[in-house]
Amino acid sequence: MTESTDTPAAAAPEKTPTENGTTETPPEETPEKKEAEKKEEETPPPKEMRAVVLTGFGGLKTVKILKKPEPTVGEGEVLIRVKACGLNFQDLIVRQGAIDSPPKTPFILGFECAGEIEQVGEGVTNFKVGDQVVALPEYKAWAELVSVPAQYVYALPAGMTPLDAVAVTTNYVVAYLLLFEMANLAPGKSLLVHSAGGGVGQAVAQLAKTVDNVTVFGVCSKTKHEALKANNNNIDHLLERGSDYTSEVRKITPDGVDIVLDCLCGEECNRGYSLLKPMGRYILYGSSNIVTGETKSFFSAARAWWQVDKVSPIKLFDENKSLAGLNLRHLLFQHGRAEYVRRAVDAVFQLWLDGKVKPLVDSTWALEDVSWTSWAGPVAPAVPARPRRVRAPRRRRRVPTVARREGQAAGRLHLGAGGCKLDELGWTRGPCCSSTAAPSTCAAPSTPCSNCGSTGRSSRWSTPPGRWRM
Repeated sequence: MTESTDTPAAAAPEKTPTENGTTETPPEETPEKKEAEKKEEETPPPKEMRAVVLTGFGGLKTVKILKKPEPTVGEGEVLIRVKACGLNFQDLIVRQGAIDSPPKTPFILGFECAGEIEQVGEGVTNFKVGDQVVALPEYKAWAELVSVPAQYVYALPAGMTPLDAVAVTTNYVVAYLLLFEMANLAPGKSLLVHSAGGGVGQAVAQLAKTVDNVTVFGVCSKTKHEALKANNNNIDHLLERGSDYTSEVRKITPDGVDIVLDCLCGEECNRGYSLLKPMGRYILYGSSNIVTGETKSFFSAARAWWQVDKVSPIKLFDENKSLAGLNLRHLLFQHGRAEYVRRAVDAVFQLWLDGKVKPLVDSTWALEDVSWTSWAGPVAPAVPARPRRVRAPRRRRRVPTVARREGQAAGRLHLGAGGCKLDELGWTRGPCCSSTAAPSTCAAPSTPCSNCGSTGRSSRWSTPPGRWRM
């Protein structure tokens, strides 16, 4: 027997079956491919940060605190380590999907933040690492880190904290543009502002009082009147929303007012226009009447549009009146007027330095609490996120009463041991919600609650149909 000297044949590559029954040979691994795979294994995973993410349009259950990759700074941008964020009414309508052209979910919420610059991108010359700034990005502000184009970033004046910055910037810049750039406020004028208890409403009242002999009429919910009076109120005449406030204004000034600032739209447009004196100006800066429930309401939008009278330019010509509008988000991101807004920011910061304006911070929330809070207590005062007037359910049930704490934007739902979907409604719990009392002991309209003593409101603040269970 002789030993064979032939070398053994190389093993053939294993063939794998495919869906159609044939077999194919896998591609051979090349050195380049092996080297690329090795580099991928050696590359560390991207750093992560916490952020407030909207996972879908609707109620509070769609707001989540999630880990997201840290942003990188691009050309013309700065990277900010966020210390405080502002919560405004615009954030509420974004959550509900009622804003125009919203991004696809999921995305990071927020339009206002303040903090310290950690990194400066190429081409940025007016900022450096360590600067204290406030920024107005288009979304993505509610995160631990945010990368923002330098044109939307503003240096803080000496002594202004990040908390003050997010209470001042958006609200007071909007108010400044309304009064001094659009309405041409002058001594001896009179103005009426809706949602006077909100962030912009309070800013309007403060800024208006920097001009001599200006009369301010404020329209807001009755429950906010006492809180406004207690907080160095700058409003001369407080009027109740839902009442015939136009008649009340006429009793005080029969000729009407010079300026109407409306953030509601709908039927309030017609009332506001009717109150204008000759040479008066009506300015729309919001449309909160189209926001109802937890999602975008096409019915509410259509109703608000239908309720507004169509004003002909000839009518304006005959009556010597003006109509105008202000949308700060469009002004910044669509119309390219960043430098125009910067001048307004500088003017507002100077007024703050001079002690002529002082923002009121209602309450602060930790980042982890944003997903379950009622959004009623923002880092900075916000336009109220209030329940709207709704039709009562057809089935006769015990309707839980909604009372409102003075100065708060959202109601407090007073129930006993009954199960109410408080988080979906966006309301904070009342003192008696933790009680073991039966639902029958809860407050009826205009009757003090037997557990906490709070007094209920009328059916105007009752729970939306289908959003409560007894």
